[in-house]
Amino acid sequence: MSSPRLAWIRWLPRLAVLLPLPLLGGCLTVEPLYGSWSGQGDHLAAKLQAVAIDPIDGRLGHYLGDDLLLALNGTGAQPPAKYHLIVTLAEHSQSALIDTVTGIPTGSAVITTADFKLVPVAGPEPIFKGRAFVAASYDRSLARFADVRAARDAEIRDARMLADQIRTQVAAELATRT
Repeated sequence: MSSPRLAWIRWLPRLAVLLPLPLLGGCLTVEPLYGSWSGQGDHLAAKLQAVAIDPIDGRLGHYLGDDLLLALNGTGAQPPAKYHLIVTLAEHSQSALIDTVTGIPTGSAVITTADFKLVPVAGPEPIFKGRAFVAASYDRSLARFADVRAARDAEIRDARMLADQIRTQVAAELATRT
């Protein structure tokens, strides 16, 4: 049993930790990316929903456009557009591994670069320009159709990764705007 006079000694370490907390409360400057603490201004989700995606050329552009539409506005609602997102794609394939006996590639990578601009509806001058770069590898085989399908699957993975990178960059830019 402990003495009632020494009971405060057990609480001393706890008090030492809790006493400075009110002083540190004003030091927190973290604010959520997709919302606001105070409810002032537009939420980032509403700003992202107001981004219209211009048509992107090619099969990869189709996949990227669908993934961007889902990433920016997954609700299905169509609020009036405040911004246009213009995306230009450059894609090439590179053989990473070559069989030394047959000289046939056994592994390849689909490398895609997306240059994009965020343009307000009211003006032609872009408010943000960015670039996203991804590479997805795949195994090559002697079966032609399996090889074509593996390359297409790599393009689809590229589109998903590009959509994620573009969404993050656009969200970071729109979060800084009032």
